[in-house]
Amino acid sequence: MMRYLQRIHPQTLRVLALAIVLTAVIVFFSFQIENYFSPRMFNRIATSAAVILPIAIGQALVVMTRNVDLSVGSMVGIVAYLVGDFLGKHGSLDPVSTLFLALAIGGACGAINGALVAYGKVPSIITTLGTLALFRTFLVQYSGARTITTDSLPAWIVDFPQTVLFSIGAFEMRAMVVIALVAAVIFGVALSRLRMARKIYAVGSNSDAAIMSGINSAQVVFTSFTLSGMLAGLSGLIFLAKFGNITVVAGLGFELKSIAAVVVGGVNIFGGSGTIVGVVLGTLLVDTIDNSLTRWAVVSEFWRDALLGILIMTAVAADTLMARSFTKMRRKKTLSPIPAASKIQEKVS
Repeated sequence: MMRYLQRIHPQTLRVLALAIVLTAVIVFFSFQIENYFSPRMFNRIATSAAVILPIAIGQALVVMTRNVDLSVGSMVGIVAYLVGDFLGKHGSLDPVSTLFLALAIGGACGAINGALVAYGKVPSIITTLGTLALFRTFLVQYSGARTITTDSLPAWIVDFPQTVLFSIGAFEMRAMVVIALVAAVIFGVALSRLRMARKIYAVGSNSDAAIMSGINSAQVVFTSFTLSGMLAGLSGLIFLAKFGNITVVAGLGFELKSIAAVVVGGVNIFGGSGTIVGVVLGTLLVDTIDNSLTRWAVVSEFWRDALLGILIMTAVAADTLMARSFTKMRRKKTLSPIPAASKIQEKVS
């Protein structure tokens, strides 16, 4: 058994373990909640995950460089509100232009974080904790206590949440879910295929070694924060389409859910490793638990954040234990041939 486990990559084991946990959670709640496997519950979890998944992908890119972005929730709120306000005043804007507008606003916010961390050398947790408050304060001042309502939005964005691309039996695959999955596929392929994207792993593993090998570490960190902002912009647009009525608290608490999805998904909190497949499964697990608890009468909804916190701590502890166990397994594997070699040497002599 141990020999078989040694042949499997640690990230693959994490993904398999996460898939088993996700299946177990679904099976557990199916016995606790009536009509759990209904199309309505499927759409609720899928559309909720579609909002969080782009943020989680961006958060993963940042965490892989040994940083963290605590401002993603505020960026989602800014993008959702500003784009909604712009569409209310310029209703003729087409969907593609609206998408680029959301990506541009989110990217600009992410670039501010990236510049301060990469070039200003300010620790990411301090930088993004500050911009979390600054972005939210800007939104409060800009909004003037006004709420974006569906009445002011064009028909195409109001109808977008109900747009179904295809169905599998009674289960519908909606457009916003497909968009989030497409983003995951793009970044998953990029991280595994593109040499430029692989620099993120190098910087997260050992920044000094990456610099010595000719990698511009500051540029990689800046790019990861900018991409995180752009993906938060995509989530902000999906959030606007899903809810329609946007207030200044839009996106509040998303930073916790994104970090939970990333850490639970097997991305090393100390940087250098992680997969987008794991992030997708982590997002599904977090949103499955979150949405299931709202319908499970046994647990109060006030415990949801507490359970997410416990989930994060458990995932970090499990990741640390797994890393130590795999290190010991590799050492044993490396040292095992040495005694055999010494015996052969003795026989020859």
